[in-house]
Amino acid sequence: MPNLSGIFRKSKKTEKKKKVKVETKGVYGKTYLKAMPLRDLSDLDTVKGEVSSGNILILRVTPLANKSIEDVKRAVNELCEFVESVGGDIARLGEERVVICPSNVRIWREKTPVSNEPIPTAA
Repeated sequence: MPNLSGIFRKSKKTEKKKKVKVETKGVYGKTYLKAMPLRDLSDLDTVKGEVSSGNILILRVTPLANKSIEDVKRAVNELCEFVESVGGDIARLGEERVVICPSNVRIWREKTPVSNEPIPTAA
């Protein structure tokens, strides 16, 4: 399994991106949680369509990573830009999966402690 840890680093672009409005009928209908493999860059259109429809996707990137890590980087960058433009959210779930949410859903991220003290663990 290729190492995918460096793919989600934020770029240091200083330019502001334009937000793209997604045509929706007021409130989304039912929201579905869908899982699918990302096998090819052409699958990105399907992913974008699902997120634009208000669905949450869990993408398994391993099939594409087995073909080309560069394609995975390209796909993740394109999805990050798309999600930012529609006001959605994207996060990595381990080494093999990515979750993508529409604008009405936020991904909770645990804040790391600031102090240098060790974090207590259960005995």
